[in-house]
Amino acid sequence: MAEMGPKRSLQTLLKVNHVDGFDCPSCAWGDPDPDHRKIAEFCENGAKAVAWEATRKRVDAAFFAEHSVADLRERDGHWLESQGRLTQPMHLAPGATHYAPISWEDALALTADRLLGLADPNRAVFYTSGRTSNEAAFLYQLLARRLGTNNLPDCSNMCHESSGEALSATIGVGKGLITISDITDYADLIIIVGQNPGTCHPRMLSALEQAKRRGARIIAANPLPEAGFGRYHNPQTARGLVGPGTQLADRWLPVRINGDLALFAGLNRTLVDREDSQPGSVLDHHFIDRYCDGFEAAATSWRALDWSQIETMAGLPRRLIEDCAADVLAADSVIVCWAMGLTQHRNAVATIREIVNFLLLRGNIGRPGAGPAPIRGHSNVQGDRSMGIWERMPQPFLDRLRDEFGFDPPRAHGLDTVGSIKAMRDGEVDVFMGLGGNFAAATPDTQVTETALANCALTVHVATKLNRSHLCHGTEALLLPCLGRTERDRQVSGEQFVTVEDTMAMVHSSHGRLLPGSPHLRSEVAIVADLGHALFGDDLGWRGMRDDYAVIRRHIEHVCPGFHAYEERVRQPGGFMLPRAPRDSRTFPTSTGKAQFTVNPPTAPEVPPGHLLLTTVRSHDQFNTTVYGLDDRYRGIKGGRRVVFLNRKDLRDLHLHDGDLVDLISVNPDGERRAPGFRAVRYPTPRGCAAAYYPETNVLVALDSTAETSNTPVTKSIVIRIEPSDGGASV
Repeated sequence: MAEMGPKRSLQTLLKVNHVDGFDCPSCAWGDPDPDHRKIAEFCENGAKAVAWEATRKRVDAAFFAEHSVADLRERDGHWLESQGRLTQPMHLAPGATHYAPISWEDALALTADRLLGLADPNRAVFYTSGRTSNEAAFLYQLLARRLGTNNLPDCSNMCHESSGEALSATIGVGKGLITISDITDYADLIIIVGQNPGTCHPRMLSALEQAKRRGARIIAANPLPEAGFGRYHNPQTARGLVGPGTQLADRWLPVRINGDLALFAGLNRTLVDREDSQPGSVLDHHFIDRYCDGFEAAATSWRALDWSQIETMAGLPRRLIEDCAADVLAADSVIVCWAMGLTQHRNAVATIREIVNFLLLRGNIGRPGAGPAPIRGHSNVQGDRSMGIWERMPQPFLDRLRDEFGFDPPRAHGLDTVGSIKAMRDGEVDVFMGLGGNFAAATPDTQVTETALANCALTVHVATKLNRSHLCHGTEALLLPCLGRTERDRQVSGEQFVTVEDTMAMVHSSHGRLLPGSPHLRSEVAIVADLGHALFGDDLGWRGMRDDYAVIRRHIEHVCPGFHAYEERVRQPGGFMLPRAPRDSRTFPTSTGKAQFTVNPPTAPEVPPGHLLLTTVRSHDQFNTTVYGLDDRYRGIKGGRRVVFLNRKDLRDLHLHDGDLVDLISVNPDGERRAPGFRAVRYPTPRGCAAAYYPETNVLVALDSTAETSNTPVTKSIVIRIEPSDGGASV
């Protein structure tokens, strides 16, 4: 109400996630079938995301005239974004202290001039946020490749890249295999590990409630006790409002940070041991023999595991792991859900491969109510990858792009997010362009990243709101304001819609309903298409694609697998599901044509005496880097974000008390990094483990600290020590 007012609130919220409305700009959780959607098909965080975008506040030329860049850099991210919507293109000239207005024509001409003047196209980087639509993402990768580079980092590099790497190698598809109905109607057991649905995917709770009422069991494995695993009161039902609520988790396993690989290795050892003692009673040998490779090597490795090592690494007694195995044996169909609590560790890919092993052992892939379920956090991050936003797209995709548009795309792999930061740091990039997102706040090693951006000759950001990245600028900078998901998009051919892909691989349309926040706003599609025209003329039909998004979708159906008859199918209520061969037909497009068992010896970070293992978490008043408020209702935090959650025994051993101010110092091979002024909060974390909010703690993550294979920053297992603070930062 404060952001949008009563009329706009009603107009907007009743269209969120509806067939004739727009896709929520928050998380990527899937929608129920159109016939089963509620009037209010959104959660608290979705309402915040919509209000944050559809706010009546404005950041205009007068705002930038009043505030210098130096002044704005002193403000925190919450203040910057709460000022309102950007209204017109802004330019920061070389040596200038303030952003100043610039016309669209001059802004695009300037960007094109700098890109065409590059000594090598690979001296440009094109970053993408997971909120970008399919149409804009497809045009964006087309523009970069037409220029001659595959430097297409995106936010997936920092979140679910580990999932994609592990799943592609083991089952041949880098996406999850479940639908909402698998959870609500079919699964006997749902294991939620490294995920906090109550804060990060609240609409998931209603699906879990339906599963519980049907009789499914739920196991939650997480270092911190989370509200979403306890008693759930569904605010859209009378039972939820006045009744006792539904206890969601039947078991909570307080696994040690980064103990998930050991947990699943222990589960797999238990299953194999019981099969050895009772042959034919535990494992699905028909499935293993027909559809899988590598079982014997994996089984041999499990039999050799030492239980004391598993218990130490997992932080759980053998008895609890074996009790979970009993739940597994009682279930015909099992789903494992996870999020960034698994993907952002050094051994993240190995952990997810071990989860695949667990599912393969009892044939829990390719049947209703079973399979892997990486739960995506950003509304279209999965769709961006389907559209070609990846620095390592396979050759067949590039071949189809060549055949469709008549130019040969570059074949050499480009830079991912970490690689882009290193290249900018080392003076190897001249132009950085960001299509949405908050690159400086989302990435690791904050000071290094900000310096890297400053090394560029030009930084260009397409955005709806002012954020930290816009103040970490190159020699010259542009801010290009775009339409939000909530706003009407009218082009020459009429009103347009865009499409997105959710975490269940459902592709559906999104129709903005509000009038644009400023007459100077352009859609992301129009901005990219106009830049393409400024760079190359109309060689690929940039103007036609800008004027009618159906033209883009016709190109997509020729280039992107699974998008045949795109226009027709996406206009159907609820859209359509992309094919996933392991789910659809138990076909595994791996190198051998079979699912792959793998050997993943349990590992854990070395934590020296007197040190702790820190994981980063999101507060309840936050979505990714966007901070809506300074409270965390579920954890009892009021009015501040610089807090560190510590076990009471660790507080005692460190001679600290609840409420003391401390500094967090990360220990890395290339030196230490310090985050000052955090308030110690007693909390039931596992012994030796701590937690704090990001992006405040991103400064502690070394740029070279990445996951094996995926190169994802390791933000979930940071070795730190704690010192009393000198009061260098406010709480």
